[in-house]
Amino acid sequence: MNIEIRKGTRTDIPQALNLVRELAIYEKAPNEVEVTIDEMTEWGFGTDKQFDFYVALLDGVIVGMALYYFKYSTWKGKCLFLEDIIVTEAHRGKGLGKLLFDKVVQVSKEMKVRRMEWQVLDWNTPAIEFYKNYNATLDGEWVNCKLTNHQLEAM
Repeated sequence: MNIEIRKGTRTDIPQALNLVRELAIYEKAPNEVEVTIDEMTEWGFGTDKQFDFYVALLDGVIVGMALYYFKYSTWKGKCLFLEDIIVTEAHRGKGLGKLLFDKVVQVSKEMKVRRMEWQVLDWNTPAIEFYKNYNATLDGEWVNCKLTNHQLEAM
């Protein structure tokens, strides 16, 4: 088994979007993915760059990724937000998620962020247990809020 973790490239975007779609199915929201390959390419590599990502390859095939971006906290300063770690269902349990998470931790240290953040669904017990292995703070105090593009347009 040949495992490689490397920075995502423009040509990885179609496989990355396939992973996002697989995650949406796992999270019981298959119709929620709206982003297109062109948008993801522009936001990952264009003049308005929004995110970076790493991919996990197993024997040369992309089977996982970790996508993150930087945000700013008025209390802490520069922070890194890990949007998603995704490993295909067939390849879970082989340590790929840990390798991807560890890579993002390394980026967080190199960029000297004040906080690394992410979210996990309250029913995703395997992920919660995974994060507990890192002594992560699982904060039940904050309520997530959002306005969708449809809600914004209706205002």
